[in-house]
Parts: sequence; structure tokens; C-alpha cells
Amino acid sequence: MITLYAFATPNNLKVLLGLEEMGLSYALKPVNIRQGEQKTDAFKALNANGKVPVLVDSDGPDGELVLTESAAILVYLAEKTHQLLPATGVSRIRVFEQLFFHASGISPAFGNAGYFQKLAPEPVPAAIERFHGEAIRLAGLLDDLLSRQAYVAGDAITIADLVHFGWFWRSSFVGVNLADMPHLNRWYETLLARPTFQTAIAKLDGLVPKA
Repeated sequence: MITLYAFATPNNLKVLLGLEEMGLSYALKPVNIRQGEQKTDAFKALNANGKVPVLVDSDGPDGELVLTESAAILVYLAEKTHQLLPATGVSRIRVFEQLFFHASGISPAFGNAGYFQKLAPEPVPAAIERFHGEAIRLAGLLDDLLSRQAYVAGDAITIADLVHFGWFWRSSFVGVNLADMPHLNRWYETLLARPTFQTAIAKLDGLVPKA
């Protein structure tokens, strides 16, 4: 049995996309980070870092497995199901190349660009210019890559696409206009049209309490 502790953020969407794409059964447990539920002792017993997502697999390779970090969770699920991650060769390396590119570039740039534009207690123009500019630059690199291939790691969808999609799902929060990047926009719209993606997004949105 798989249980996913999550809330409505890009990093959590990545794992939900994987679960849906791989056809896995799972229970979804909301952790309302707006109310600080990730800081409770009960949750920190699962993840001492106090962050979602957290995946608990009662049927792990050595018994129950508790796993944090969205990319690590997706690699685990891909290897468990033999889906969305090539087993060998250059195509596998390209997936990891994109996972590391996301972790070192896309995720911090997008996260900080959104924070300093929308959530910071006071404007910090230098930070906005730095991170927003970097978000646009990195998105441009993906746009160029996608002018030559269908998906970010090649000609087939992989977990690397799920990882990137999470933040482009919130591109308006970051201030990145996909309409300015036709190849990236084509990729995004293609993925968004997949029924599994629509199901994952609906489930994630359902974790936010309605006022």
C-alpha cells in the first residue's frame, strides 16, 4: 500500500503525476502547509525536514519504506514499476541529466522568482531581477531543447517531464509566459491534455480546503 502525504504545490504534483501515469493505487493524505501541519511532531516523525511530499510504501524492498524528495520518489516508483525511466544506456542518462538540471536550476530559480514577486514581505528589486531573469533564461533553454525533440529527455515521456511540468504548471506565479516559448508551450499543452495529468491536478487542487 502506498500513501502520499502532500499539499497543492509543484513539488507534490510531480509525484501525483507519477502515481497516475504508472497506474498505481495509493492513498492521498493532505498536509496543510498553510496551517503549519508539516511542522507537527507527528509529521516530522516521517520527515525531519518538515516538508512534503512524503511517500510511505508498506511494500518496499526491505519492508516499509518512507521516502522524501520528489525526484527521489519518482526514481523509486519508476524502478519499482519499470516505467518512465529507461533501464540502461544514454536515454537513461538523459533522464538523470534533466533531473539534476531541474534540481540545480529550474526549481530554485522558479521558487525564488515566485517568492520575491508574490510572497516576500517587502520588494527586493535585485532578487526579483536575478531570479525572474534566471527563470526565463532556463525556460528558454528547455524551449530550445524541445525544438529538436518531443520530450525533455528524448522522444518518449519520462519522469523528467513530470518533474519539469510541476513548476510550469505554476508558470504564472513565476512570471514566465509560455506563449513566448512555442516549443515549451507545445510540450506543456501536450502533457496537460493527458487524462492522467488532469486527474492528478484535480486531486492536488482538492487538497486545498474550500473557504
